[in-house]
Amino acid sequence: MRALRIYAGPTARQHIADKGLLPQHISVVPGAAGGPKGLILGPMDRFLFGHWLSRSDQPIDLVGASIGAWRLASACLAQPEKELLALEDAYIHQHYQLSPGQRRPTAQQVSSDFAANLQRFYSGRIHQVIQHPRYRLHVMTSRGLGLLSQDNAWRTPLGYACAYLSNFISRPAMGRWLERVVFSSPFMGQAHPLPFATHDYPSRHLALSEDNFLDAVQASCSIPFVLEAVKAIDGAPAGAYWDGGITDYHLHLDYRQAKGLTLYPHFQKAVVPGWLDKKLTSRHHATAFLDSTLLLAPDPEWVRSLPNGKLPDRSDFTTYGQDLASRVKVWRKAVAESERLADELSQWLLQPDFGRVEAL
Repeated sequence: MRALRIYAGPTARQHIADKGLLPQHISVVPGAAGGPKGLILGPMDRFLFGHWLSRSDQPIDLVGASIGAWRLASACLAQPEKELLALEDAYIHQHYQLSPGQRRPTAQQVSSDFAANLQRFYSGRIHQVIQHPRYRLHVMTSRGLGLLSQDNAWRTPLGYACAYLSNFISRPAMGRWLERVVFSSPFMGQAHPLPFATHDYPSRHLALSEDNFLDAVQASCSIPFVLEAVKAIDGAPAGAYWDGGITDYHLHLDYRQAKGLTLYPHFQKAVVPGWLDKKLTSRHHATAFLDSTLLLAPDPEWVRSLPNGKLPDRSDFTTYGQDLASRVKVWRKAVAESERLADELSQWLLQPDFGRVEAL
C-alpha cells in the first residue's frame, strides 16, 4: 500500500508530462490550517526545505495560515530541518495544566502560553525569516469587522453566528464580518505583489516586519473560542485578528498568476476554502484557481492504518485529556509513519512517473 497520492491541476499535469518536475519549477508553497493534522507533513517539509528546494535558487512565495504559517516561518530559519523538527516536538508536547474542577484551558491561558512559545522559538532570529534571500513569507490572518471588531463574551459568538449565516449564502458575503489580511515579508528590501489574486474575497495586504511578526503569527494561529483574538498589530488597522484559516482554511487561492507551479503538501485531497466551509462539501472541489497546483496528500487507506485510524487532530486533546504521555505516544507514532510520505516523494522526484499523477 502506497502512503502518498499525487494530484495536479490541468496546467501542472501538462507541465509534468512535458518537462517532469524540478525544484526550479516551483514558485509557491502553501501551508494549510488544520492544527495537529499538519504534523504528518513534517517529514515532507524537512525533505523539501532541507534538500530538494535548496537545489535551485529562484524566489519562492510561502503562503501559510495557522499551523501552516508556523511551519513555513520555521522553514525560513537558517537550519530548516532542525527548526521544523523543533516545531514538531513543541507542538506534540503542548500541554495545559488544569485547576481542580477546570474542564479545559481558558482562551487566555492558551494565548499566553502560545505567545511565550513563539517568543522562545523566534527570539533574536526574526530577521532570518523577514530577510530570507529566497523565501517570501505571507502570513494569513482574519480581521473581525462589525460585531467581530472586538473579542468578548457576547460579541464573538453572535458575530460568528452572523458570519456563518452569511457564508452559507455566499463566501464573499462573509466579508461583511471578516476580512482577509495578509502580512508579507519584503523581498530584497522591497514590497512585492502577492502570488495569488484577491478578487475572490475582501482582502488587505500589509507588510510583515520584525515589529509585528510575532503578533501576526499568533493571530494566524488564534482559533476562535480556543485562543483570544490579537487585538493590536503594529502597522495594521485596529480590530480583532483571528486564525487565518477562518477566511482561508486550506488556502484555495487563485495561484494562476504565479510564474511557476504551486507545490502543496497537504493532509487531504480537498482544498476547503474557509473554516466555515468544512461541512459545505459542494465547495470542496478543485476550481480553476488550482490549475497550476501539484498537491501531495496521504492516501485515505494509509490514513486508516494510523493510530485510531485517523490523522492527529484537535479532538485528541479531549480524548486524552491530562494523559499527556498517551497522546504524545499516539502522535509520535503517526509522525513516524509519515516518514513514508517523504520517502515516496523523494523516490518519485528522482524519476517522476506521470502515471501516478491524478487529476485534482
